[in-house]
Amino acid sequence: MHTVAVIALDGVIPFDLSTPIEVFSRTRLPDGRAAYRVRVCAASAEVDAGAFTLRAPWPLAALAEADTIMVPGTADPTAPVPEEVLDALREAAGRGTRIASICVGAFVLAATGLLDGLRATTHWSAADLLAALHPAVEVDPGVLYVDNGHLLTSAGAAAGLDLCLHMIRRDLGSAVAADAARLSVMPLERDGGQAQFIVHDQPPAPRGSVLEPLMRWMEDNARRELTLDELARQSGMSIRTLNRRFREQTGTSPLQWLHRARIRQAQHLLETTAHPVERIAAQVGFGSPTAFRERFKRLTGTSPHAYRRTFRTQQAP
Repeated sequence: MHTVAVIALDGVIPFDLSTPIEVFSRTRLPDGRAAYRVRVCAASAEVDAGAFTLRAPWPLAALAEADTIMVPGTADPTAPVPEEVLDALREAAGRGTRIASICVGAFVLAATGLLDGLRATTHWSAADLLAALHPAVEVDPGVLYVDNGHLLTSAGAAAGLDLCLHMIRRDLGSAVAADAARLSVMPLERDGGQAQFIVHDQPPAPRGSVLEPLMRWMEDNARRELTLDELARQSGMSIRTLNRRFREQTGTSPLQWLHRARIRQAQHLLETTAHPVERIAAQVGFGSPTAFRERFKRLTGTSPHAYRRTFRTQQAP
């Protein structure tokens, strides 16, 4: 099982600490088994988290057994980091362990020197300070996260969720990541125009609601050319009522929901098949490859070919 170690330093931000613990520990494989083992590690017996004190059940030495190490931010990102923590992170990086920071945890990673010459991000309010303290790091404050392969950084607060879901998708594919996104109650889209690899799964209609059977039908018939008139007839509602119910329960329109459903299906095909992009466009219901590419990039921030290169490596047979 993939082991995720979360480092708890004095002054750790509780939100940053809990994000990877909750997201990874609740992630399940299709057969229901836990996908990750999560361990909270610290260099001392007790950790001052501001509003409370915590005892980490694992010592710093447990980082040696981790497949992924998460570095949450601290209340004072300029505070000196214990040398034993920096050494442990450098040693882990040398072994090829994946290391990711959340919010101002990027300051800890930067202090190791591991980010020198690489692009990284952090909370927008701390980006200038990170760049000033670590001029060898290319700081990009305009993105939710940066993936350099084995070294990843995320922006503030909720962007840590985006990063964790991105890592789950890299590890286990879109279906598992979509389920994790549902449990995290992620928004349909992220504001600000930052490029993202993940298109979060639509929240389902409340069980038993009038939209639930329609959404299942839309998913099953997404490859067909569906019109708003046909959707209204299928639902037994007027177009006006259908639009209102969709806005109330999903935050978007029926056709926008359908486009996202098609893109999710396309992501799955890109990850799991070698079908040409033109064939996938037709399979998921787009009238032309050009329209498919434009819609795919608008929703994911990348092209179908780039997406396949990124996510097909470990998942496709």
